[in-house]
Amino acid sequence: MNKKAIVGIFMSILMAGLVGCAGSGDAQAGDDLKPVIYLYPQEDNAEISVSLDYNGNLVDLIPEFNADKTWNVTANKDGKITFEGQTYDYLFWEGDPNYSYDFYSGFCVKGSDTRDFLNEKLTILGLSDSEKAEFIEFWLPMMEKNPYNLISFQGATYNNGAKLTVNPTPDSLIRVFMAWYPTDKFIKINPQYLETPTRTGFTVVEWGGNKVK
Repeated sequence: MNKKAIVGIFMSILMAGLVGCAGSGDAQAGDDLKPVIYLYPQEDNAEISVSLDYNGNLVDLIPEFNADKTWNVTANKDGKITFEGQTYDYLFWEGDPNYSYDFYSGFCVKGSDTRDFLNEKLTILGLSDSEKAEFIEFWLPMMEKNPYNLISFQGATYNNGAKLTVNPTPDSLIRVFMAWYPTDKFIKINPQYLETPTRTGFTVVEWGGNKVK
């Protein structure tokens, strides 16, 4: 066996060991996928600005900003958003973050149990039935066939890395961001405590996730 082959085997073992340790600390982030922002004002034709200050590289925006890091839109009580004559169900962005997500607490869930897990936890986190359905439709196909998924819903790390400012200030701001990765074996992790937000008045909801590398 030549030197290059030996070095390659050593590096593969080293990288596998690093991935296996991710449950006890920080994990390198992949892309932030499909954060979508819903707006539910209390009156139709409400003028709203949504600004995103992202510590990373934005790779997709639908629609594109029409001001500095900002969408200026009108929205109706049913959640329909009008932007420069076009109608949207939500504002969409994706990015490559310059920060890592933590797995100091979370859940290790069998792939076959992931649908029921998400239904339960997303309800606790304040998503409506339709928002939960869209979240699960997007993420479940990547998760349900894995032996296990290690999942941690992010708080301060995500909120500080992807700062969202809405004007007028919403009465309720609900941001659900799931960092996760598949694993072949069960990983012991500190259970994560989840709080149920109050959902009242002008409500802004965002959900997204990151399958960490």
